[in-house]
Amino acid sequence: MRAMQRYTFRHILTPDGMLHDRTLTVGPDGRIAAIEPSAAGAVLDGWLALPGIPNAHSHAFQRALAGFGEATNAPGRDSFWSWREAMYRLALRVTPEQCGAIARHAFAEMLAAGYTSVAEFHYLHHLPEGPVDDGARGTEMAAAVIEAARAVGIRLTLLPTLYVTGGFGREAQPEQRRFLHASVDQYLGLVARLRPLLPDGRVGVAPHSLRAVPAELLAPLVAGARALLGADAPLHVHVAEQTAEVEQCRAAHGCGPIALLARHVELDTRWSLVHATHADARERALLRERGANLVVCPITEAYLGDGLYPVEEQGSAGIAIGSDSNCRIDALAELRLLEYGARLRNRARAQLADERGLGAPLWSGAVAAGARALGQPVAGLAVGQLADLVVVDERAPALAGHGIATALDALLINGSARDLSATIVGGRRCTSTDTRAAYDAAVRELLP
Repeated sequence: MRAMQRYTFRHILTPDGMLHDRTLTVGPDGRIAAIEPSAAGAVLDGWLALPGIPNAHSHAFQRALAGFGEATNAPGRDSFWSWREAMYRLALRVTPEQCGAIARHAFAEMLAAGYTSVAEFHYLHHLPEGPVDDGARGTEMAAAVIEAARAVGIRLTLLPTLYVTGGFGREAQPEQRRFLHASVDQYLGLVARLRPLLPDGRVGVAPHSLRAVPAELLAPLVAGARALLGADAPLHVHVAEQTAEVEQCRAAHGCGPIALLARHVELDTRWSLVHATHADARERALLRERGANLVVCPITEAYLGDGLYPVEEQGSAGIAIGSDSNCRIDALAELRLLEYGARLRNRARAQLADERGLGAPLWSGAVAAGARALGQPVAGLAVGQLADLVVVDERAPALAGHGIATALDALLINGSARDLSATIVGGRRCTSTDTRAAYDAAVRELLP
């Protein structure tokens, strides 16, 4: 049985706003049991505590691709689709050991960069050169990711991903063979075998996209997930990331991907729609009306040249963020690009700010929306929530000249991972883990 723990901070950001001189009591279960005024003269554990941001969309193995493939013989014509070919080449080769080394490095970077939990959208199911039609295979790769999260201390929601086809009305391609399952039942068999491997985390399900999962499979998938994991199991899907995807969906079904999804399932708060970049106005309104979660990945969407979702329609409270390809892992940089993308779209400032400023609504909104997407009690520093938090050093470079009134705005405009001095997950301080050597070795083996 873990003992009660107490942490005292000069300032803490809570769902009710900024509080001052507070002590958090953390119970044996890792949840916040009390938030009380600190005793006079209490020793501080930090100047400012912020709730850790849930990373609502990650493909950890893609961290290995960062910095590769930028030289091109087709400047201006390289795209998501050409990058995807490079990703497939990596995916065909990576072993469980290499996947674990890459994931440990990515997850350790997340803990240092403002994230305390992660939704891992995992579709590398089968071993290299292994069969794709054997329902007994598939746990080795996911087990490597689960162990990586455990080793560094990040909270994990695992989203095993269903992948069946290679496009609307197209068979899967050979380069996609490690992702595939022949049926919903076979896929759910994998989910059932993975659940016991993650007793302290959460398992959801994820149809990869409407181009990879025929629409008629969505209802049995959701029914099977509910029977296996419970009615509140998280459901995630890539949707409308590329214009070509939207055009192909319209040609095949007469509507865009979000409208198609809503035809076949009850689109509600259990669903998290990742990207939605090229959704039309009616689909965006539908997403808001149904209370589905929007997950935007600004750095990756810029990296791949995807485009900009009109986040100002959603408001900061309704947007979760994800590191997706993990080409750069920094929660503050994601939030900054979220705001700056909206500024560039509209040629105006303060698109997601409110009376609190810019930093507080963006950070708090990402925490609340991310918690909904992960299906975890990580919605902020409040009694009953898990004690997942990051500590900002008063001497952080971004805070020069600032006090607490403008600290979060300064962090949002000028801050980075280097301004965070400590990370606590479930009431436990995370210690730095040496992940570099194994990561370097894995990347050198896999990439030129």
